[in-house]
Amino acid sequence: MQRLLLLGLNHTTAPLDVREKLAFNAQQAREAMSAFRERFSDSEAVLLSTCNRVELYVARAVHGHPRVEEMVEFLSAFHRVPAERFRTHLYEKLERDVVAHLFTVVSSLDSMVLGETQILGQVRSAYDSAREASAVGAILNPLFQRAISVGKQVMTQTSLNEGRVSVASVAVDYARKIFDHFNDKTVLSIGAGEVAQLVLQHFTKLAPGKLLICNRDPQKGQDLAQEFNGTPATFEHLAEHLTKADVVITSTGSPHAIITRSDFEPLLKQRRYRPIFIIDLAVPRDVEASVGDLENVYLYNIDDLQHVVSTTQSQRTDAVESARAIVSQQVDDFVAWHRTREMGPAIDRLYKRYHALAQEELARTLKKLPQITDAEKEHLAELTRRIVNKLLHDPITALRSGGDQHTSAAAYLHALEKLFALNDDAEKSKEDESPDSP
Repeated sequence: MQRLLLLGLNHTTAPLDVREKLAFNAQQAREAMSAFRERFSDSEAVLLSTCNRVELYVARAVHGHPRVEEMVEFLSAFHRVPAERFRTHLYEKLERDVVAHLFTVVSSLDSMVLGETQILGQVRSAYDSAREASAVGAILNPLFQRAISVGKQVMTQTSLNEGRVSVASVAVDYARKIFDHFNDKTVLSIGAGEVAQLVLQHFTKLAPGKLLICNRDPQKGQDLAQEFNGTPATFEHLAEHLTKADVVITSTGSPHAIITRSDFEPLLKQRRYRPIFIIDLAVPRDVEASVGDLENVYLYNIDDLQHVVSTTQSQRTDAVESARAIVSQQVDDFVAWHRTREMGPAIDRLYKRYHALAQEELARTLKKLPQITDAEKEHLAELTRRIVNKLLHDPITALRSGGDQHTSAAAYLHALEKLFALNDDAEKSKEDESPDSP
């Protein structure tokens, strides 16, 4: 019997300065999964880390490990961040609530931008990484496969992703408040992340005078520059590019800030104190918060943009309700399927045990009826079988149909084993104590 657990935090429960301390880049995520599997080899796990959330999904034996506190300690130790600095921002979910949360997340109903499609790819990537690490099995494999299917269904069968306000569009709106026109402005993009590319798509529509694409990997920078009709810029000359830029979009995977106040402040004089608009979409942040305190520097991070984006939720009521209806039905279907699969072995043991007991009693009775014919013996055998099946029909039907789906299957299985003595030791003890009555 396995148990589903989820430990996580997101943009609604934790501020950016907490999320960035627990964020995993691709390499860190691989290292974390390897370390987790080494420590908890009997469990399954998937680690989902985006700019807005860090979530650890686990399947383990009911009395196995890790427990929630061990999961907290794992995150704390990996990032070397004291647990007390993030413990209050965490949410914990079990069993059905894990399924419901994952299906909601992959459908973008828990995203900062309703209807955004990135999260579907991010969940798929997290699942693929877990598979490569041999960290998923009989529980998380079907769960994440179904989740990805649900996300696709919501995107294709609802209007949730139509007419959405995005972080990219909000960033452009902010820029328009600072600059009247862009034909004489230089836009500098640092990094090549998906979000940065979305922002670039919006900024290129403003037809800036010059677009610089800067990336640690020169080839990626050159490819992106070609796509957006920009100019490649070397990362080694970042200070020079910052001196020229009027708008900066940054979204790298660096674990530390790449633009600090001590680096940027000397550039102000070279820039002649021209206004600069910086959009920091990275988690952890690429730009030190104190840079925003400098004169004529307008710095916005992903949480700043969230406040504008979140106001669009009330305008998408119909689409949200349709998406939630799909998620709710899919959660019910998956929980029922999963419950049936988990109950199967116990139901099989139940049938075998009570048909065996019935056959023992039938054999004992037949010994006392030596004159009975073979046909009569067959009738009694059939009667015995039908009585057992009828007695077990209602409880087994209730188990298979799920009953109260909000109750853990573990609770039903535990009751089943206790009520019907399915535990081998309990069964043997009970049979030893029973009198061999005639």
